[in-house]
Amino acid sequence: MTTLAPAAPVGLLGSWHALHRADLRAHLETYGPLPRPSGADPGWTARLAAEIEASGLTGRGGAAFPAARKLAGAARAGGHGTVVVNAMEGEPASDKDRVLLGVAPHLVLDGAELVAGGIGAQRIVVCIASDRDDTARRLADALAERPAGAKTGTPVEIARSPGRYVGGEESALVSWLDGGAPAPSFRIDKSVPLAVRGRPVVVHNAETLAHLALIARYGAGWFRARGTPDAPGTTLVTVSGAVDHPGVHEIALGTPIDEIVSLSGPGQVVGTVLVGGYGGTWIGSDDLGTPYAPGPLARLGAGTGAGVLVVLGREACGVAAAARIADYMAGQSAGQCGPCVFGLHALAEDMRALAGGSAAPATVERLRGRFAAVEGRGACRHPDGVVRMLRSALVVFADDLSSHAAGVPCPYSRDPLPALEPAAGHRGGTR
Repeated sequence: MTTLAPAAPVGLLGSWHALHRADLRAHLETYGPLPRPSGADPGWTARLAAEIEASGLTGRGGAAFPAARKLAGAARAGGHGTVVVNAMEGEPASDKDRVLLGVAPHLVLDGAELVAGGIGAQRIVVCIASDRDDTARRLADALAERPAGAKTGTPVEIARSPGRYVGGEESALVSWLDGGAPAPSFRIDKSVPLAVRGRPVVVHNAETLAHLALIARYGAGWFRARGTPDAPGTTLVTVSGAVDHPGVHEIALGTPIDEIVSLSGPGQVVGTVLVGGYGGTWIGSDDLGTPYAPGPLARLGAGTGAGVLVVLGREACGVAAAARIADYMAGQSAGQCGPCVFGLHALAEDMRALAGGSAAPATVERLRGRFAAVEGRGACRHPDGVVRMLRSALVVFADDLSSHAAGVPCPYSRDPLPALEPAAGHRGGTR
């Protein structure tokens, strides 16, 4: 397919990333028009799909599933379905989708329109959590700017799904759109499309679609010019915790973790970093030079997840932080299987006892036994994420855990915990 060559690399957040929402005019001046087929061109969709596959773009919502495979699966299922833009961002420490839709909504809408055209979808639904009124309002403003009734356009609507942690999982989101409960279902092969009212549905994270819109304009080679051969392109990362300026940054995949953290100006000496969100992995100070990319992170038992780095200073209690997260995650269960309903609450109870210095001597070993009873047994990956987070905590905070298990008072237990909630506002940039 024919693509444009940008005069200079232009990222997702553009030059306005710290200023204001890009209106349609600024969007078109920066990125140019969205490429479209001229007249009847049945091969255009195939060429676009090939370009996406060549780019190596993977989903930015957490699972890192190849975008081209998901699109191909939806196309094989037939048209007349729905494109769902997942902007739920149920991960409490993430702010990237909110920032992206706040400053560059037209990139996301362009990507959704391309996917809709590629699979012959009849509508586009942008799902935004019920507690994100600001995001919904900004998106509605952007939709009002786009030409109505354009012959290549697809009707777009905004849906406000319950803002729970598991509610943004794609099968839970589709279940809610189909009139059911916002609860995940067990799926082995994610290339098999979901359905609403018997019609195929393809779900993409908002950031994934924004990347797709740029690849359609500039090509796979442009996308691969940043990142690594195995993990091409850029990605959005939310940095929070013990930093001076929590916010969202666009970074090239492969950038070392400590360099990403430095973009937010650590407010104190970095002790550990939670990589991937509340269901992620704790990384100790010796591993902070690890490249932020799936391959290097996998060697530490970690992954990029939803694009989250939560920083703990050396003066923070990691045991208390892990206990707080475990308690939150136990309360976010969909309530449909034993590992969530009973297992997560048991794990959280043990962690609370450890953090409070009231745990029995065998608590740590009991935790390990409970990991085996929970992991891999849920209807979705929610319990697995909690186990991953806690298992890494037992390693990274081993010395602290030994003291807590022995009932030794924690020297940091009275200090306020670092901010583990979403960043208050976007103050990041591009790299």
